[in-house]
Amino acid sequence: MKYLVTGAAGFIGFHVAKVLCEQGHKVIGIDNLNDYYDVNLKLARLDALSPFSNFTFIKLDLADREAIAKLFKEEKFNRVIHLAAQAGVRYSIDNPMAYADSNLVGHLTILEGCRHNDIEHLVYASSSSVYGLNNKTPFATSDTVDHPISLYAATKKSNELMSHTYSHLYGIPTTGLRFFTVYGPWGRPDMALFKFTKAIIEGKPIDVYNQGDMRRDFTYIDDIVEGIIRVQNIIPESSASWNVEAGSAAESSAPYKIFNIGNGNPVKLLDFIESLESSLNIKAEKNMMPMQPGDVYQTFADIEDLAKVIDHTPSVDVPTGVENFVSWYRSFYRV
Repeated sequence: MKYLVTGAAGFIGFHVAKVLCEQGHKVIGIDNLNDYYDVNLKLARLDALSPFSNFTFIKLDLADREAIAKLFKEEKFNRVIHLAAQAGVRYSIDNPMAYADSNLVGHLTILEGCRHNDIEHLVYASSSSVYGLNNKTPFATSDTVDHPISLYAATKKSNELMSHTYSHLYGIPTTGLRFFTVYGPWGRPDMALFKFTKAIIEGKPIDVYNQGDMRRDFTYIDDIVEGIIRVQNIIPESSASWNVEAGSAAESSAPYKIFNIGNGNPVKLLDFIESLESSLNIKAEKNMMPMQPGDVYQTFADIEDLAKVIDHTPSVDVPTGVENFVSWYRSFYRV
């Protein structure tokens, strides 16, 4: 088939595009290559995709309505995996307009492209951050997500609402995936594992927020990609029997689904750091800090619904995943 993968120079987008190419599909990858983090890392990811003759990269901004519409019309995609977004909870506090352009306008241009070009299935990235002030764990897709605590989270919740509207109005099958703390080789420099690794190797202290009293549902990239590849083959269908009063918020009468995609096993931040210290064989100097605005104490995914649908559960534990990341980091940066 022919796929559009947005954010193809990004962490998850790169890995998804690679697997699709390995499976023999034709992949058009787009990315605006912004400088939110090191562009050279993004270019290196694209370079790693260059041996695939069935991969084509186009530098394109999601907010460019005319260019996105033209791309859909000319390329005639079968399916779309939409992973591009302005990422980062804390960055959204200082740079809110970047999130309006990329995450709101950008998501709408993708929905419009799907609407006018008979796309079989749109799979898109949501986020565990939509759970906001929720204290009940594990986080389930049946829970209310009406109290986000960052603009980033609000834009991701908005993406789910926008997608439902298009599924309802135009019958576009859409599946939203709420990602839980993805990590692994080729990861993002703004994420904790990357920042910690760089600082520890350079002999610098690491900032540990909320005095280390945090838990995260760390999910290894290979498990995430396996989930994405499997779920994009599970196309939502309309359900005349569904209603708001009795139905799950993760489903609809329209061809619309929401899933958590995580490991389902939260890990203490200090235990995560301990795994990193073991892999690096270096003890970290920790700078204990208070909680940051927009942060949550714990993330914990209820992944039962997705596991049933795709017949797969995550298999990579934190020590293994961290070891794999460190091996990639040392090789890539030659340290």
